[in-house]
Amino acid sequence: MKQTSIKTVLYWIVTILVCVIFLYSAQMYFFNIEMVEGFFKALNYPTYLVIPLAIAKILGVVMILWRKNKWLTEWAYAGFFFDALLATVAHYNAGHGLFGMSFYAVIIVLISYFLGLSVRQKNKLIV
Repeated sequence: MKQTSIKTVLYWIVTILVCVIFLYSAQMYFFNIEMVEGFFKALNYPTYLVIPLAIAKILGVVMILWRKNKWLTEWAYAGFFFDALLATVAHYNAGHGLFGMSFYAVIIVLISYFLGLSVRQKNKLIV
């Protein structure tokens, strides 16, 4: 298998993982709203953000998979990065430790983003 095809496969595996993480998070926000609002209150975040964040996460997944508009895809990655980073900081400040799911989400988002850049630059393909 060529180096570029290995990178492409890795890119898609990691990108699907990013999408699964954020879709799972969005469905939790919709279907367990009372529980999520409790988490938001415990972390000192306003609860009115729950539904808009869920919608933004779904739209971000759509943009990352669709890739028709480069700047919207960049914004989706940026949104996922900052969402996961702020969640990591909030959990750390709440005493939950640093290495929770949100920490790993930050790493996975970065890997997906930079692998995608590498694959598209070398192949000049839209993936």
